This record gives sequence, structure tokens and C-alpha cells, in this order.
Amino acid sequence: MAPISTQWSRLIRFVAAETSQIHIGQPVDPRLDVGLAAWNKQTIRAYEISGSALDPASRVTSNILTVETLLSPLSREETKVVRCLGLNYSDHAAEINMAKPAAPILFYKPLASMIGPNAPIFIPKVAQPVEEHLSDYEVELTIVIGKAAKDVSEADALDYVLGYTGANDVSFRKHQMTTSQWGFSKGFDNTTPLGPVLVSNNAISNPQDIPLTCTLNGKVLQDGNTSGQIFNVRQTVSFLSQGTTLEPGSVILTGTPKGVGFGRKPAVVLKNGDDCRVWLGNGIGTLVNPVIEESRYQAKL
Repeated sequence: MAPISTQWSRLIRFVAAETSQIHIGQPVDPRLDVGLAAWNKQTIRAYEISGSALDPASRVTSNILTVETLLSPLSREETKVVRCLGLNYSDHAAEINMAKPAAPILFYKPLASMIGPNAPIFIPKVAQPVEEHLSDYEVELTIVIGKAAKDVSEADALDYVLGYTGANDVSFRKHQMTTSQWGFSKGFDNTTPLGPVLVSNNAISNPQDIPLTCTLNGKVLQDGNTSGQIFNVRQTVSFLSQGTTLEPGSVILTGTPKGVGFGRKPAVVLKNGDDCRVWLGNGIGTLVNPVIEESRYQAKL
């Protein structure tokens, strides 16, 4: 089967200043880190894309719009399911003294956990105090499926990928270590940033050579490359499609490299007022998200 072909190479979703409506578009400047520019309130201009993110026939028009508010590349309505891999980098497994898994470790995230660029990461009361619950960051390459995939081979797996974006798999380690099922500890409302740019599979020929970092309050704490994955993108898509249809709009987080907070001594935690940024190369860019502890936020209202 032929790979998905798109007219766009970098897709963003945004509220336009000209219309106050939500649009999708391709940044006029192909080199612009859109997420960082949005955080810094720089002017971002985009060619409007006619159609939807999940329709390969969508076309880039000549109409130029100005980004007022940058959003996640996919809306919650477009997102069919969010599946995630845990412990998928050799160096991350080593830093927390766990054996490399023989098969992918999988969990789901509820759609209510997903947020976009610049949106605050809310640490709920159930995960406070943060020093006890060990709120943590995880930069991750994220796959977006573009056509229905079932029982696909590793050789054909990339043919079903629409594109790639970034995510921050914010985790709460006390809850995570309490049970073998990780979905609860990684699925609280408004805790998982996604974006900022969806880069077409046509523009990333090798998803196993993408640099990725996480920076907390100006300090780089994760600095890795997708070449360190235990189960690569082809293996992941193929495995998840066995006996299960991956619908267009399925989102797959692929794990994180070393440098997570609870693997450090002393542990580093996300706390109220923090500035957390994850960056991925190949045109994906920077996701910037402030951190707010729920009770402190409500106390200010």
C-alpha cells in the first residue's frame, strides 16, 4: 500500500485573528518554531488549509491568516484514541533500574487529559503535595494515524502514518507505582500537552532520527534521540494494529528518553509556577506549558 500523501508538510490548528474562528494552516515561514513563537507572542502567519487535518486531499490555499491562539494540531473530536508506550528507551529503563521489556508496555489516556500549546498543566489535588506524588515530565514523539490500519506488517507500517507531533506525558509517580495499570496516574484532566506542529510523514523519512529534549525552568533535563527507542515506530504501529483497527485520528505516544524527574537524586518534580518545555526536531518545534497546582490556582480566584 502506498504511503499517505499530503499537500501540506507542517500543519497547525489555530484561532485566526481575522475571523475569530478555528482554522488549520501551514506556517508561511518553514523554519519557524511555531510553539516558541506563540509563547513569545510573535506574529505567526499561515496559509489556510482547506479541509480537515485527517483528509489527505486537504489543500494548501494562498489565503494567509494570522494566528491569534495556537491550538493542538488535532481537536478532541478528531482524536479517536490515545495509546501510549511506557519504558520504550533503553537509557530510560537503565536510569530507573528496570529491565527492557520483551513486548511493548501499553496504556491509554482519556481525551480529557489532552491540552494544547501554552495551556496550563493542572496538577490535581489528588496528586498533591507534589513532593510526595512526584509529578514528572516526559518528552515524547507522537504518531498520528491517517488511514485505518489492521494487521499491518512492520514493512508497511509507515504507510498508515499521517504525520508526527510532540507530547509531554506528564506523570504522577506515586499513583503510577501503586498499581500495574498506568492509565490513572497518566490520565488526569488537562495534563498532557500535544503539538505544536503536525509534520507530514512525507517530510520525515526516518522517524528514528529525531532529537527531543525537555527543559524545566530553563534547564535541559532530557536530551535524547528517537534512535534510542526499544520498539521503533514501524514495530509500534504494526504491534498495535494486530487484531485491532487503528482508526484515522488515533494518537500514539512512543515513550521517553532518560532524564525524568523521579530518576534523579534528589528527585525533580513539576510544581506550581514552573515553565516546562518539550522540543522535537524535524520541524515539530517547542511545546511550552506553565504548571499550576489546582488548589493554589483556585485560591487566587
